[in-house]
Amino acid sequence: MLHQEIRKKVLILSPSAEIDAHSTERLRSTIDHAFEKSPCTHMVFDFANVGFMDSSGIGLLIGRYKQAEKRGGSVALVNLSAEMKRLYTLSGLAKIIATFPTMDEALAHVKGGAQ
Repeated sequence: MLHQEIRKKVLILSPSAEIDAHSTERLRSTIDHAFEKSPCTHMVFDFANVGFMDSSGIGLLIGRYKQAEKRGGSVALVNLSAEMKRLYTLSGLAKIIATFPTMDEALAHVKGGAQ
């Protein structure tokens, strides 16, 4: 399941299930459709309700980063669990996608999100 919200030019995505090989394709399709139909240039992922993410989730995030970048935007992550932070760091994702402890900080980081 995925909750979506738009604030200015930021698409906020809040998945509420495990992100693994079984769920990634459906999640990717839903996110891509929402982003393509929106005026958004940025995405913020809120992982407060995600207990597990494997390497397929890393691929999902890299793809969404590339989509946002094509529109001149960026991606930020919020509420990563300790295990997800470890995967995020080990995968090298930390070099291209910023993570924040709160939604307000993430929105302030992405261009246009703090307005």
